[in-house]
Amino acid sequence: MKKILLATLVCLPITGFAASENTIQFQGEVTDQTCSVAINGMEANPTILLPTVPASALDASAKVAGLTPFTISLTGCTASATGDQNVDTVFVANNLTADGRIGNTGDAENVTLQLVDPAAPTTALDVTGTTGAPGLVIKKDAETASYDFGVQYYAEGAAKAGSVLGSVQYAVSYK
Repeated sequence: MKKILLATLVCLPITGFAASENTIQFQGEVTDQTCSVAINGMEANPTILLPTVPASALDASAKVAGLTPFTISLTGCTASATGDQNVDTVFVANNLTADGRIGNTGDAENVTLQLVDPAAPTTALDVTGTTGAPGLVIKKDAETASYDFGVQYYAEGAAKAGSVLGSVQYAVSYK
């Protein structure tokens, strides 16, 4: 009896631990507002083309170059008669660096990508998905909204020539 009890007690923590690793969490939201979203007028798989810049423009850590604006537009929104509605844009980098930038999957070395608000291009936007970027506002009685964001090259050290590729997933959060 003691051997069975001991074997049972030893197995209990392992069973409890294994069950917690197999948990799937679901998260969603029910809202009174939904809109169609487009990036530079494209609703599916938009691509933002950054300019070609010389490696010398990114020859030291923290240098930036090639600021390229892009517009997130909302259409088909439900007009509010009571006031403006703020909308945050949440970005999640598919290849997040330890410093919170968009990792480069191309072959250029020491170059990442950084999302910014063009009005304040020295301040990076969060691409971890924890903080939404403000800017989009659906005005009272309006059914559309748009806001410009920007993307730029960011030097992690002296850049070496090559392609720069990166991506983010995005969602809009109605406030």
